[in-house]
Amino acid sequence: MSQRLEPVSSHAPSAVIWVGFIAMCVGMFMAILDVQVVATSLPTIQQAINIDPDQMSWIQTVYLIAEVVAIPLTGLLTRVLTMRWLFVASIGLFVISSAGCAASSDFNEVVSWRALQGFSGGTLIPAVFSAVFILFPNERQAIATTIAGVLAVLAPTVGPIIGGWLTATYSWHWLFLINIVPGIVSALIAWRSLPRQKGDFSELRHLDGLSLVMMALALTCLELGLKEAPTNGWISPYVLSLLSVSLVSGTGFASRSLQRTRPIVDLHHFRDRNFFVGSTLSFVLGIGLFGSVYLMPVFLAFIRGHNALEIGMTMLVTGITQLIAAPIAVALEKRTDPRLLSAAGFAVFAIGLGMSAFQDPRSDYDAMFWPQVVRGAAIMFCLLPPTRLALGTLPPARVPDASGLFNLMRNLGGAIGIAMIDTIIYTRSEPLGQALWDQLRAGDLAAARFVGAPEGTITGSPGNFTPDTIAALDPLVQTAASVQAINEAWLVAAVLAGCALLFLPLARPVAPPQ
Repeated sequence: MSQRLEPVSSHAPSAVIWVGFIAMCVGMFMAILDVQVVATSLPTIQQAINIDPDQMSWIQTVYLIAEVVAIPLTGLLTRVLTMRWLFVASIGLFVISSAGCAASSDFNEVVSWRALQGFSGGTLIPAVFSAVFILFPNERQAIATTIAGVLAVLAPTVGPIIGGWLTATYSWHWLFLINIVPGIVSALIAWRSLPRQKGDFSELRHLDGLSLVMMALALTCLELGLKEAPTNGWISPYVLSLLSVSLVSGTGFASRSLQRTRPIVDLHHFRDRNFFVGSTLSFVLGIGLFGSVYLMPVFLAFIRGHNALEIGMTMLVTGITQLIAAPIAVALEKRTDPRLLSAAGFAVFAIGLGMSAFQDPRSDYDAMFWPQVVRGAAIMFCLLPPTRLALGTLPPARVPDASGLFNLMRNLGGAIGIAMIDTIIYTRSEPLGQALWDQLRAGDLAAARFVGAPEGTITGSPGNFTPDTIAALDPLVQTAASVQAINEAWLVAAVLAGCALLFLPLARPVAPPQ
């Protein structure tokens, strides 16, 4: 496999290179932001273009499926087009498809444009992270990774407030129109600033079409299966069929890829211990990062009744803390073993997730402030050091493929994490509600305080409730049971984040950049 772009390792990168890289980061930010701003306003879009409620989620699902298929193809596309033209083409398609989404008038139109938008946006994230190790020498990679990392994790945090404000102030069309000007500007700057290289179109002659179909089928069925499992059940025929097709296709794809000399995606990267450990940490970070960004709006919307703008204001704490922690992470990453920083990051991240596992139905901004601060402070230490572990010691020719796999692991972790969270909420709410009723009937005053039962409802002695009392308590108990289920989801995410520490001893020492 040929990669014609050589790293700039012998001298400091010029200001032009930095400008081109920042333009790439802006394009990546818009692609990640788009997922969240659209998620906050799905009901508005559904009503505006008269989409059936049961089809509404496909606006997001088709984007995520196309994105997860595109991510592992970034290495191949980089070799064919070069990094410069891949970014320009991807952001150009992203702008065009964003305009198409804004102009859509029915379900089929918006879903078609969203698929193109997801595919073009999916290549932007791994392209940026591979650019870190191709464009910059070791001593500049920490700063470049931080710029990319801050924007990558800031986008989901500020997404709700931007989406809510745009929808409330203007219209749902602006959820897509905001991509156009930054996209065009970043494409023009990148075209002028990034190194000019010659593409290797001979790669297309060796393209394994069957492997491509098997990979796309495996990832698509996995995403669909994870989406449907919480509501239909993990052992329902539909979900089992999807997961079975994903397993068979994925196994076939892996077998063919390992046997070919020029595979679409080089799975041999996982034989590198540091890449394996870094990718595992990326997977675990996806569970915690996507999970926390999902759980907070669920709680604030369905338990506290806040709108998208209010949710965004609450979640802004995480983003501000990330920005404050970023320069500290850069300074430490330059002089500390990435294994130690990763261990500290995931330990603190697990604590931050666990701190949210003690909410009650009245928890709001104050109760969520410190858990967000702890998580926000840890996120950069969960992103920068694992990125160096996974990609920092690889030859430049291997970085684009490896970056695609590395970022795919984070997205798959997020998809599995959200499916796990939904499963916990759907399956645990009812038994937890029944347990609360049993405690209330037994006169448990602590349970009554947690539920928020009016004074005098619980006497402190066993007994049965009148129909009027049951009617008054039922919505409170249902809400409290949902809160307990959400708390359990937070706790599971915290435990999984802590499990990341078990993999770090497998990694080889990596010298920090000098």
